Amino acid sequence: MRLTKKHLPWLKTIFHLIALWPIVALCYQVLNEKVGGEPVEYIIHYTGIGALNTLLVVLLISPVSKYFKQGLLMQTRRLVGLYVFAYASLHIFAFVSLDLLFEWSLLFTEVFKRPYILVGALAYVILALLAITSFSALKRKMGKHWQQLHNGIYAVALLAPIHFYWSVKSEIIEPSIYVGLMIAVLLLRLKKQRRV
Repeated sequence: MRLTKKHLPWLKTIFHLIALWPIVALCYQVLNEKVGGEPVEYIIHYTGIGALNTLLVVLLISPVSKYFKQGLLMQTRRLVGLYVFAYASLHIFAFVSLDLLFEWSLLFTEVFKRPYILVGALAYVILALLAITSFSALKRKMGKHWQQLHNGIYAVALLAPIHFYWSVKSEIIEPSIYVGLMIAVLLLRLKKQRRV
């Protein structure tokens, strides 16, 4: 079935529900004390995984849209991209509030003491720029520079899994899977672009 404009509100609603459900689930787990013995670490990890998952989805929208000839899917990219930024913001807020207890001087010390935090911070800055400039009015004003800036999503796609991989001390299986998935998605997009 070919999706048309009349399906767009329903499609966006589905994306909203899928993206919001993990946040609702996390709130339920926190309120019912089901976040394990280290709740702070759990929440920080959970929101970080949320950012990685939504990042994978936003990168897959274009190739999936082309493969299944569903151009309407392209109109959901900004929505999903903003959820990437939302999850990344929750991830950083959890770190600053629950781990550092809003000790801002300690934050800057941690950023330069732990390289993986610096990598994550760089990815977040790029995401913030993409979120701020994602609206149609700014897109028109920026012209060709808009696409150049939004190609920064590829840098985020490399920095985010590196941040995850570098942050773990012993359990490298999960971050390795995300590194592999992100590389596979980037190669898929590169292959699609070469065919155009």
